[in-house]
Amino acid sequence: MIDAISRHRPLALLAGVILAQVLLLAYQIRRAHDVRLIRYWSMEASTPAARGGTWFFSRLGGFWSGYVNLHDAHAENEQLRAEVGQLELRNSELETEASEAHRLETLLNFRDAHPEAQMLAAQVIEASADPTSETIVINRGEQDHVKRNMGVITPDGVVGKIVEVFPNTSQVMLMTDKNMGVGAMFADTRTHGVVKGTGDPQPIMDYVVNDEKVSPGQTIITSGEDRIFPKGLLVGVVASAKQGNPFQRIAVHPAARLDRLEDVIVLVTQQELAPGKPGQPFTVSPAPLPPAPADAAGATSGTATTAPASSANPASANLSQQGVPAK
Repeated sequence: MIDAISRHRPLALLAGVILAQVLLLAYQIRRAHDVRLIRYWSMEASTPAARGGTWFFSRLGGFWSGYVNLHDAHAENEQLRAEVGQLELRNSELETEASEAHRLETLLNFRDAHPEAQMLAAQVIEASADPTSETIVINRGEQDHVKRNMGVITPDGVVGKIVEVFPNTSQVMLMTDKNMGVGAMFADTRTHGVVKGTGDPQPIMDYVVNDEKVSPGQTIITSGEDRIFPKGLLVGVVASAKQGNPFQRIAVHPAARLDRLEDVIVLVTQQELAPGKPGQPFTVSPAPLPPAPADAAGATSGTATTAPASSANPASANLSQQGVPAK
């Protein structure tokens, strides 16, 4: 190794001398604008390295800023999602409160419109799980002076009656239950009958003779013969009617929404409710009538007769058989 260095020493010295002379000449020679040649060479030699460094650090800075911005955007999105979830929850709560306020306002307006009758507002807290029983449970009982066979309604119409009373709750049998019967009559012809539950969403009106002209959409109100509901409460409208043996089979569309009850009214007495306005029932309009079956479009025509409220009336006799004395 030492011998190799010794042999190439003259060449190294020569190369060093030549390099020194070139650098000296480059220092002395000037180019345009009085720029020394050595400075020009140094600038040309350092430019690629400077460009590479600039590109690298710009890329690195851009990557870092992009990463930071992406991280901030992700955090901001998570925060916005959380805020949207909270707003949706709050909106749902406000809608629920508004719905409850509307229901309570409806009950209050109904109560104020009929100060002549004693009423008790109640909330539905439970529904029967038995498919053969149409009952609900309300949060009023013996402590609220609730008794059996008291009528239960809504501002829309008849709901049912109290069948069991407990200290703080009561069981209500809906008008669609198979064991339920409501003394009823047509609002226009005053023909009497009994609205009986079938276990289905639509009860039927029985004891209407085949000669009676019945059309879909006719209004049915309580007759007061059952000694449970006062006369004139809205029961529902005729959904369909067809001849039977010996009486017509009339399907009834209930006025009250029995499938979505939340607040109800217990009638403490049988005091009749006076109409709020002339020609207008004291309850709100019933739900829209569903399309009638094709075979129910025609009911037989005949002379409208009003059955007297006596034991001769089949409707009154049926109510008496159910343990309810007729008027």
